Amino acid sequence: MTTPAIPVTAAEQTRLDNCSRELIRRPGLVQPHGVLLTALEDTWVVAQGSASCGSVLGIEAGELLGRPLADLLGPDTVDALSAVLSGSGGAANPVPVEVGGRRFDGIVHRVDGLVVLELEPELPAEDFATPPMVYAAVNRLAALRSREELWADAARELATLTGFDRVMIYHFHPDAHGQVVAEVRADDSMEPYLGLHYPASDIPAQARELYLAKLSRTIFSTADAPQPVLPESGPVLGEPLDLSYAELRAVSPHHLQFMRNMGQASTLSFSLIFNGELIGMITCAHRTPRRLPYTLRRGLEVFSNQVALQLSAMAEIARLTRDTELLALRTRLVGQFTSDDDTVQSLLHGPVTLLDLVPAAGAALCSDGILSTVGSTPEPDRIALLLERLRAGDHLPLATESFELEHPELAEIVPSVAGAVVVPFGGHGDYLAWFRPEITETTRWLGDQSESNRDSILSPRNSFSSWSASVSGRAEPWRGLDVAAVELGRDLDSAVMRQAEAALAHLGLHDALTGLPNRRLFIERLQRALSGDLRGGHVAVLFIDIDSFKAINDSQGHGGGDTVLQQIAERISSATRASDTLARFGGDEFVVLCENTGEHGARKTAERVLGALQHPLDIDGTPLRVTASVGVATATHLDTPDSLLGRADSAMYRAKRSGKDRVSD
Repeated sequence: MTTPAIPVTAAEQTRLDNCSRELIRRPGLVQPHGVLLTALEDTWVVAQGSASCGSVLGIEAGELLGRPLADLLGPDTVDALSAVLSGSGGAANPVPVEVGGRRFDGIVHRVDGLVVLELEPELPAEDFATPPMVYAAVNRLAALRSREELWADAARELATLTGFDRVMIYHFHPDAHGQVVAEVRADDSMEPYLGLHYPASDIPAQARELYLAKLSRTIFSTADAPQPVLPESGPVLGEPLDLSYAELRAVSPHHLQFMRNMGQASTLSFSLIFNGELIGMITCAHRTPRRLPYTLRRGLEVFSNQVALQLSAMAEIARLTRDTELLALRTRLVGQFTSDDDTVQSLLHGPVTLLDLVPAAGAALCSDGILSTVGSTPEPDRIALLLERLRAGDHLPLATESFELEHPELAEIVPSVAGAVVVPFGGHGDYLAWFRPEITETTRWLGDQSESNRDSILSPRNSFSSWSASVSGRAEPWRGLDVAAVELGRDLDSAVMRQAEAALAHLGLHDALTGLPNRRLFIERLQRALSGDLRGGHVAVLFIDIDSFKAINDSQGHGGGDTVLQQIAERISSATRASDTLARFGGDEFVVLCENTGEHGARKTAERVLGALQHPLDIDGTPLRVTASVGVATATHLDTPDSLLGRADSAMYRAKRSGKDRVSD
């Protein structure tokens, strides 16, 4: 079930607007435990330095500006940094750097036309996790088969690998709000957050964009004041430096207060990304300042990427399994519909029913103007009035989880239900409908969202204790079942069409040799297509003539020629869509009506037809090579069936004159 989001209040909107104005990519501030320098790449002359240079390096930033970076680091180190930027010799971050007898990890990248060098003090010896330990953890996760297991085990592995007090994994729901789906705590004195939800506004849109750009972020100490980059504006762009990819980027004071309110002195977070979408996050938090080596952080990015890939693969497998199950149910329903003359019995009371496909309190079926229901539904007269209003408002097909919120003008018609799916089918006013009642959902949130839990309107929440909120006025979400309902309607449309075509065959509308529609039926369908909504560039005709068929007929005899035509008809049919109409006009001429298809799509269909004829036919064990010439014409607003067919016929002759076995338009 999709958890309802808390309505956005005026105060919450103010916070969102304030967040949107924050320069989180160009804050002009870095964390004070390290140093950030920029240099002109062609000269490696220092252009900017963080104010932390004095406390970390023992040299004030102003003393470094305008000097070659080699004066500070030595030419060999500058050469090593340059190799990282060029990628030569397999060079990679970090580069060992020594300044004033103190050792650092040098991390370099390019941005804003500058070289950005960050210096993180080398960490004292500690039993940090090693690459083999990270690799072994990744391998253990690879054997898991459910996302619940994956979430839980990934959190446990990260707690071991990082040594942080708390590890939480967040899952993002479709409405972008988050939920803590896994948690490991160092001890029971830490308040549990597992299972709690938090609003989407906790991670504003621009922060999500930043998390897509950089896979990990570390905040060493929430107590230390960030240090400015001096001068504020860079020499190339004339604006604050883009710190999106910087390890030392400082965060907003609101975020620091948010962390302090959660009892976090340090955090290390990782993005869970798949196909460019932020599907979740991992946050490692510590009650005292803690930092991991750069190389370990990169290894944990690989770990997190593995988690994201597995979660996405599991989601795709679940989706495919569900789609397969729904397809099987639809197939059975359509089979019952086509084999049983009693439509009501076949769809409402057969071995498989509408409620098996789309679980709901009740369902309704209108067939040939007669309304039938099963389960709990509104009164028939109210259903009829609802359909009348839906048609008048052009709201079909309809899928709603809340008439009250999404269609208040219709809510009073069916007050006994909150959600409905209504799908027309058959083209004669017939429809399918499913109804669900109102439910009340209670959700546990990560802290009271109200103003009483904040120091000011812009402040983060003071307490993150579990807080419950209930939302009503909605039905259980359809979660894609509305799509299955629409597809069933289309399946039934196709079934009705097939039944109609079978009946028309008895009236001489089909070719006796191939079983294909004949000229009369084709012209009727073409006329209908041209007079409908699809005319004007979305109707196309393919005119197909078998090359040198007279010679084939003479060599094979009339019986063999008929066999050739039957096999050709099968080949052409295999190259067209189920929605296309393939007809035989007589002799060796075939035509295809392509609805809802433009010029490009029609030509692709024509090329598939030629491709289908590439393999020789089998005529009584003898291979026979057959080719065809195809003319393509796309309808205009002025076309009649005769004019469109005439243009397709002319195009076909151009194909023949150009050498046959080709497409012309």
